[in-house]
Amino acid sequence: MWGGRFSGGPAAIMAEINASIGFDRRFAAQDTDGSRAHAAMLAAQGIISQADFDAIDQGLAQIADEIEEGKFQFSTALEDIHMNVEARLIEIVGEPAGRLHTARSRNDQVATDFRLWVRERIDQTDQALTSLMRSLVDQAAAGADIVMPGFTHLQSAQPVTWGHHMLAYVEMFARDRSRLKDARARMNECPLGAAALAGTSFPIDREMTANALGFDRPSANSLDAVSDRDFVLDFLATATISAMHLSRLAEEIVIWCSAQFRFVTLTDAFTTGSSIMPQKRNPDAAELVRAKVGRIAGALVALVTVMKGLPLTYSKDMQEDKEPLFDAADALALAIAAMEGMVRDMAPNREILHVAAGNGYATATDLADWLVRVLGLPFRDAHHVTGRIVALAEQAGTTLDALPLERMQSVEPRITDAVYDVLSVEASVASRTSYGGTAPECVRATAVAWKERLA
Repeated sequence: MWGGRFSGGPAAIMAEINASIGFDRRFAAQDTDGSRAHAAMLAAQGIISQADFDAIDQGLAQIADEIEEGKFQFSTALEDIHMNVEARLIEIVGEPAGRLHTARSRNDQVATDFRLWVRERIDQTDQALTSLMRSLVDQAAAGADIVMPGFTHLQSAQPVTWGHHMLAYVEMFARDRSRLKDARARMNECPLGAAALAGTSFPIDREMTANALGFDRPSANSLDAVSDRDFVLDFLATATISAMHLSRLAEEIVIWCSAQFRFVTLTDAFTTGSSIMPQKRNPDAAELVRAKVGRIAGALVALVTVMKGLPLTYSKDMQEDKEPLFDAADALALAIAAMEGMVRDMAPNREILHVAAGNGYATATDLADWLVRVLGLPFRDAHHVTGRIVALAEQAGTTLDALPLERMQSVEPRITDAVYDVLSVEASVASRTSYGGTAPECVRATAVAWKERLA
């Protein structure tokens, strides 16, 4: 494998720590695609003959089919996907296979394979997030007028609508898609042709290989091309943020499904039972989605730690860049799919949500706003008056909309019975018509707009 420089083989433990075929076989499709593009360019430039190219191209096509069909025999002794493919190519076509590696190195080869794989995963993640967003928009449209409590500090704050709550997550996942788009644009440069680190003396056409593989341009610096893993970090950073968003929604689902809240119901499809307590219905899917962010964030930290002290250019440390990424990408894909399933499965409990929306004097802000709007009080004075009225209601053990008018007038004599028009939870949410507000009419309009954007 190493030619004339080495006369002996590696120690068993060296072979074990050095080999990457156990995981980088996931680059198989990218590796054969990259090699076919490289061979076509070598032939176009007259660096290899057309006959050699034809043999190489047919051989690589056969290898791609063998891998796809599960017939390819991977060898740990050949270290990685690149050498496994090349060895099989030699078996199939003989001497022409030895010319494929002209004007390239495994350094630029793996950098190219890696970018192709990450780019594909970015596109798949974008599609998955889009589907999840559609499920949330459907929930929003169906529940535009379902009133529920809005929380700060996990304490009842003001009434909101179920649809508005769902649309908050649509915004989060839209930002994740935006970050994916940015990462994709940044990473879409082709390293192929950078060779080991210094470029090559052969008259290659890097624009040709970049175009053939769908890249926007060749990478501009050969040293950076083979040593850059920022594109992996970009993906992992975005994946971590997206997993955090998934975890926040998962946490809410866990809370909402509890006997203390009962805000939503999940069917048997996304819950499990207990081996000892027959009454239990556990939101295990949500709990597992909530946990995935730990693995994904861990992958980001792991790769930052690997890369932080590496001098230019390639070091074998960078072989440790793949397994954390693969694990994180798989975990994110599973978490998004599971969350979409739960969102489509969960049913909001309208009556329970309605009752909860009025708990904790949630329309107190509406009372303060009425005092400002109708009586002309400065907001700070209105805030003080409202606080005293809430205290009266609390002492009486009643809600604001059930507190007798004379009790309110004992705090502020100018209050009239018109105040009751704003104290229901329905009136509260209906009044929040400012842009981005929770009013049902706003939610419906926003849901329609998102459906059009996601179509």
